Amino acid sequence: MEAVEGETEELTWSRETVPKVLKLVSSRLSQKDLISVLLVSPWLNRTLVSCPSLWLTLDFREMNNAGNRLAVALSLPRYRHIKQINLEFAQDIEDKHLELVKGKCLDSLQNLESLNLNGCQKISDKGIEAITSACPKLKVFSIYWNVRVTDVGLTHLVKNCKHVIDLNLSGCKNISDRGLQLVAEHYPELEFLNLTRCVKLTDYGLQQILMKCSSLRSLNLYALSSFSNETYKKISLLSYLEFLDLCGAQNLLDDGLACIAKCKRLVSLNLTWCTSITDVGVIATAEGCTSLEFLSLFGIVRVTDKCLEALSRSCSHKITTLDVNGCIGIKRRSRDELLQLFPNLKCFKVHS
Repeated sequence: MEAVEGETEELTWSRETVPKVLKLVSSRLSQKDLISVLLVSPWLNRTLVSCPSLWLTLDFREMNNAGNRLAVALSLPRYRHIKQINLEFAQDIEDKHLELVKGKCLDSLQNLESLNLNGCQKISDKGIEAITSACPKLKVFSIYWNVRVTDVGLTHLVKNCKHVIDLNLSGCKNISDRGLQLVAEHYPELEFLNLTRCVKLTDYGLQQILMKCSSLRSLNLYALSSFSNETYKKISLLSYLEFLDLCGAQNLLDDGLACIAKCKRLVSLNLTWCTSITDVGVIATAEGCTSLEFLSLFGIVRVTDKCLEALSRSCSHKITTLDVNGCIGIKRRSRDELLQLFPNLKCFKVHS
């Protein structure tokens, strides 16, 4: 009797407990390690392949032969519910690979929600057309540092993918106002937008975004100096905005910054090299944006201790990161002195 019970317990352990433990542990493994475990034994292979939640992500970041790897992986049954593909700075991936994937693995891409093509510089509008037509549920699309993609690519994106809420076009220097207008018209629920170094954009394009994408929580305008102060004022329309990067916004004036200060939910604000700003603008920001945790005033020579005092009065217990490097009007302080003004400060940069 005891022998039978022991065998029953062992059988339960091998059939139920071990697979559960394996699935739990495997969920913490890298993609490479997880695939290695599949090769240990047929039993392990069957056990892990039968768990769909382990095969929702493909990560070929910085890998060679990524285009062929992608096509082979997506042809495997275990990836039929894939939700995330990361090809950031992957090598050897071109339009032809995305067209191949569309042709042979269409069913596997129907649930894809996130696609990262950052640094894949051989991908063009043609590739964007192919891959987006296979991903109707796409929510996150990132194509940082691609100078081949144009407004035509965005035309395909907005036509094929109706649910995008996170869009990274950083470094896409051939995107113009027309492309941005398409984004504004088709993605009113957009929450995250990165336009870093999209140098063809003008006031018109940005204004379309500011007027139509009222759900934006993050807006990155790093290294874009062509927008006018009047356009910056319209950022105040974004009542849900939490992150704003205006590094290099040389045309931003105090009254423009005062309008931006109406974005009460701002947590992170980068004003690096916004050289026309004075204490007036920063004080308005301090009084309006009392939830600020990160603030950079790097390189603004026209601000003084007055703005620091205002920030201390309004945001002292929120600010954790403050950069006043190059602000020659703000006197040098010791760490203890800064902590008296901002008790929760963890990272601070002051001029020497």
